[in-house]
Amino acid sequence: MPSERVSMYRIREVLRLSAAGLTVRQVAAGARLSTGAVSKYLNAARASGVAWPVPEEWDDAELERRVYGEAACRPSKFVMPTCAAIHQELKRHRHVTLQLLWEEYRAEHGPAAYSYSEFCTHYRRWKRQSARSMRQRHIAGEKLFIDYAGTQVPIYGAHDEPVLWASVFVAVWGASNYTYAEATRTQSLPDWLGSHVRALTASGGAPAIFVPDNPKVGVTKADRYEPILQRSYEELARHYGGVVIPARPFRPRDKARASYCLLC
Repeated sequence: MPSERVSMYRIREVLRLSAAGLTVRQVAAGARLSTGAVSKYLNAARASGVAWPVPEEWDDAELERRVYGEAACRPSKFVMPTCAAIHQELKRHRHVTLQLLWEEYRAEHGPAAYSYSEFCTHYRRWKRQSARSMRQRHIAGEKLFIDYAGTQVPIYGAHDEPVLWASVFVAVWGASNYTYAEATRTQSLPDWLGSHVRALTASGGAPAIFVPDNPKVGVTKADRYEPILQRSYEELARHYGGVVIPARPFRPRDKARASYCLLC
């Protein structure tokens, strides 16, 4: 799993989302990076004294010099393998083995790398722990689950006016189950973004994470690891100080709050 340097825009996103209180996994999803890369950049930033907000006078070259400086690359103890990334590599590539991943890990970390047996022990312990299905715990203000109801609703006019059909937009806060719903004529981008704005206005606040159910209007390409977001939607989330992390395809637990309200 050799790593490459990413753009300074991504580094700034990692610092911003981490400062907002998101977990490493959530930061990785929001910045479109692996959890290992996020941990690496956060550790390097802490070792170099770089924190969010980054001073305005720092350009990309200055930020890069500080994050990738020698002080950040001098380990003082063993580096824990990133088990989630290891697991993904084993699942995505049938010919990849733990031996191969350990060799790449050792080449990257040198004297700070665990032995092969310890590397395997850490991974297998992580795998046993992550296999346990746990009830989701929601933190107040952290997540807002968003979806459209599956069936449109009719709007009847007076006398002989034609029946109009509307889509029902639903936004549910994870911790409180506080729900906002409205009907819009379409599921177009203006309606989608406008519904978000009105939902946040009604709630009196904005979440750290927007969790949509991969609608085409907001998510250009649904993917478990690297979804492609609609640019305006991503900018709306940034405007409110949050990030969009779509529910994983075919993972109903990721969007349980919104799905429950749509059945009510």
